Amino acid sequence: MNLMHLKYAVEVEKTGSITQAADNLYMGQPNLRKAIKELEGTLGTPIFRRTSKGVIPTPRGQEFLNYAKRILAQVEEMESLYKVQNDGRLTFSISIPRASYISHAYTCFINALDTDKEMDFTVRETNSMSAIHNLVQEGDNLGVIRYQAEHEKYFLDTLADKGIKHEQIWEFEYLALMSDRHPLARVDTLRHEELARYTEIVHGDLFVPSLPFSEVKKSPAAGPVKKCIHIYERGSQFDLLCQVPTTYMWVSPLPEETLNRYHLVQRACVGATAKHKDVLIYRGDYTFKDLDLAFIAQVKAARDKVAAGVYR
Repeated sequence: MNLMHLKYAVEVEKTGSITQAADNLYMGQPNLRKAIKELEGTLGTPIFRRTSKGVIPTPRGQEFLNYAKRILAQVEEMESLYKVQNDGRLTFSISIPRASYISHAYTCFINALDTDKEMDFTVRETNSMSAIHNLVQEGDNLGVIRYQAEHEKYFLDTLADKGIKHEQIWEFEYLALMSDRHPLARVDTLRHEELARYTEIVHGDLFVPSLPFSEVKKSPAAGPVKKCIHIYERGSQFDLLCQVPTTYMWVSPLPEETLNRYHLVQRACVGATAKHKDVLIYRGDYTFKDLDLAFIAQVKAARDKVAAGVYR
């Protein structure tokens, strides 16, 4: 049995005719009939039977053809993947949390590439469950997920169930991010009761499926919020923080460059002890490519630089 035999059988099923299948395959009918007979001999069961309307699969033959079509589709996908990689074009796709230090790392990663080469890159800023989906179903090279440490078992069980490997990138406490014109901007260490008077900005699609909705609606750091704006992309958070200086949000530590660009400050908060983790994920059978390793190195460099500035 070989791939050509599978293609022959699938074409016969598609056309319902040995004559038409032979024409479509640019081969003689006798050769096609011989190939089908050899295939049936290998399987030990007839694949097709003749009717007044042409040839149709037998029940066992239909089962075999269903497998054959899946195999051919996977081979086609693999050939397409490596054709793209071998034509000199750079390809890379990843889903990440809305984390400025990772976004900064991605920019440095792109800047370090040979821009004379063709490239097809995709980066999605999204929640952890979508990142897992994009890795498994959409074929992303890598993913980075973020979760609160107390939810780690749920996420690690999910990864294991889907055959996904993981590597922790960073464990950190959230900081309060706000405009340098915010009334609390000059307070070095904040208290939750001080922040409660102001409006929190929250990414609206951050959730853990196992939690009840009442828990999902809590602030990532301090419980239920009285005044809240839900957003779904990172650009809006900076516009709001800059232009509405009575807003704030809980974030992973930001690079100094980002703080200066948007005239923001980040402050620790008393009692904000919940740990969060950013975790690199990749398929269990995946082999890192040079581009993957280059991106990971940039993320770790950005993490180290930000951590050195915040946790000194």
